[in-house]
Amino acid sequence: MTTARLFHSRDLAPHREICLDDAAAHHAAKVLRLREKEAVVLFNGQGGEYPARIVRILKNQVTVLTGERQNIERESVLHIVLAQALQSAEKMNLTVQKAVELGAATIQPLVSQRSSERTGAAQARKRVEHWRRVAIAACEQCGRNRIPRIGDMITVNQFVGSAEQGMLRLMLCPERGSSFKRLAYKSGGIIVLVGAEGGLTPEEERLARAADFIPVTLGERVLRTETAGLAALAAIQALWGDF
Repeated sequence: MTTARLFHSRDLAPHREICLDDAAAHHAAKVLRLREKEAVVLFNGQGGEYPARIVRILKNQVTVLTGERQNIERESVLHIVLAQALQSAEKMNLTVQKAVELGAATIQPLVSQRSSERTGAAQARKRVEHWRRVAIAACEQCGRNRIPRIGDMITVNQFVGSAEQGMLRLMLCPERGSSFKRLAYKSGGIIVLVGAEGGLTPEEERLARAADFIPVTLGERVLRTETAGLAALAAIQALWGDF
């Protein structure tokens, strides 16, 4: 059985008794049903991790004793941004979870002209906060000690017009594009732009091309949007990353 990993949102220090924040305490006591004296690993998203042991479990409080800080990082050697057009709630949750496991440094949710999911400002903020919790849970599972950034929801047009400079910019185009194997990658970060079901609109594609996004394809088969971005991340890691 692997040692449970818990995200604690506050500061951590070695050889201290620490009361876990509410989310971590609930996860430890109610979800994982851990007991006193059991070993855990704590991280706060700022790098490194702390082996610890549970010393007390009260009604709504879990106290642990930390050990020495371990300078362990499991980040990808590549800085990858997955810019993903909105999908249904379940599919977007899966995309965020798996993108974290595949090493994405940033996940940028996008509103496309073809997005079936559209929300108001308040609902958009709630969805982004939910995806951030999904990312934290994925880090607990996969061993990452730095939480990927989940960007605020913006449109595809806004994103391509403000994309970070100095990065290899890719957009998935199932019907016309270069193979990943033919790309000339040397160094720097990588952006992967993925459209909604049906792909990017002609206008979105035109704006992306004008912003130096390179059309790429993932073979002869047309992949669903929830498959395409994750397949691209896996291909990137296999070609230039840590696979």
